[in-house]
Order: sequence, then C-alpha cells, then structure tokens
Amino acid sequence: MSKYNISIFGNKIFSEILDEVKIFSNFTIKYYDDLNLCINEAEKKNFIPIFFVRKSNLDLFKNRELNNFPSLFVTDFSIQKNQFLTEFKEQIKMPFSIIEFNKKIISIFAKYKFKKNSLIQLKDYTINKNERKIKKNTLELQLSEKEINFLILFSENEEPMSKKFVLKNVWNYSSESETHTVETHVHRLRKKILKKFGDSNFIKINNRGYYI
Repeated sequence: MSKYNISIFGNKIFSEILDEVKIFSNFTIKYYDDLNLCINEAEKKNFIPIFFVRKSNLDLFKNRELNNFPSLFVTDFSIQKNQFLTEFKEQIKMPFSIIEFNKKIISIFAKYKFKKNSLIQLKDYTINKNERKIKKNTLELQLSEKEINFLILFSENEEPMSKKFVLKNVWNYSSESETHTVETHVHRLRKKILKKFGDSNFIKINNRGYYI
C-alpha cells in the first residue's frame, strides 16, 4: 500500500479528525499554522499540501509560487481556473465526504507520480517521454517517437555515442547497416531545436560519436 504524505494549512481540527479515521492510517499527516513552512515542506519533502482557503485568508495565497508541487484547495467558494488551479492543483468544495476527500487525494498523487515518472532531465532541457515533448523554460517543442527515444539515449549515456550504437538502440538496425538515418535525424532535430530554442549547439559530434 502506498504511503501518502500530506500537510494541512488552515484547519487544525480537520487534521486531527483525519488522524482518527481508519482509512487514513496509511497517511502521514502534519498540520501547519505557518503557510510558508507548509509550502517549504511541500517543495523539499514531497508533502502534498491541503490548503483551507476562505475569502478572509485568500490574500495569503496571492502571488505565491505554488507550481512546483501538487496540492488541494478546500474552499466554500469557487476558485477561478487561472487563479490557482493548474495541472496538479485541484479544488474540493465544502461540505464534502471523507470518502470524496480520500479519492481526490489519491487521484492527485497518482496523476503527479505518472507525470513525474515521465519527465527526464537533459542538460537545460526537460523531456516528457509520454507527451513526446522537450521543454526549456516556458518554451516546448513536439517531437516524434524516434526523436524522443534518441534524446532519452543521450540522458542515459554520459559518453559520446557512436552511429552504430544509436542505430542499434533507437532504430534496431544492425550495427553493420549502411544508412544515413542517424545523420538525417540529427540534422532535422538540430533545425527544430535551433528554430524553437535558438540553440545552435544542441547535438555535437567528435571522433567518438554524438553527445550533448
């Protein structure tokens, strides 16, 4: 059974109730009076924060950097989508059942874990292997399956990769095959990266092979 870590801000009684409910026995639950401490815990220790947001404390959340972790906003009013709710930021409105709350938390964890497992860091870029995209800062580029597999290979190998190695591991070609497949794909990929990110030095080559 998965262990869930949640931190709660804004409702100490609710955190005490969760400690007493059997279905939350696999949860680590911490309560915070300090919003900054709650956010720091979420960023550094992989706790998912449960924010109890009311109109009276709404200003506390404005202009906050909350994009680095999933979270759940518990409110008695509707939050605008572009205000706080992003891919892993969800809302549940009061009143709600404990069962509904439990399902919401597990759903957020599952979606975030799936997303996190699909992300691969390659130098200054982030590869999303499930969506077949490469991203740098706010810019992202859609790639083909072969291009993504090629870039994943770079992330798994620190040393330069020979043409024969790439052919075998990306295209499943025999190392003895005579083909310009690798050169062609590298040329096209370089053009795409240059056009989108302005990076003219993305894939390099030396006498040992291709590297980033």
